[in-house]
Amino acid sequence: MYAVIKTGGKQYKVAAGEKLKIEQIPADIGAEITLDQVLAVGEGESIQFGAPLVSGASVKATVISQGRHDKVKIFKMRRRKHYQKRAGHRQNYTEVRIDAINA
Repeated sequence: MYAVIKTGGKQYKVAAGEKLKIEQIPADIGAEITLDQVLAVGEGESIQFGAPLVSGASVKATVISQGRHDKVKIFKMRRRKHYQKRAGHRQNYTEVRIDAINA
């Protein structure tokens, strides 16, 4: 069984037992969270789409860790103008393990 969930402005296809890095959620390590914005639920050939959400569906997950992604380097330059600008960014994430999908 799999589900398509929405969290942090992004959509993820998840299945039970998977580990996933999502946008940061304020939760303690080891805490159970419920992701209730489920867009679709499927098993084998059958799939159920929501309009926009599947009613009564939820995904239970456990927070494994909090961290930061690798640095993304930003470099801006205007040719022949002697303009160069360097910056960097590290996005926070929450790593979760999907425990169960309730449809």
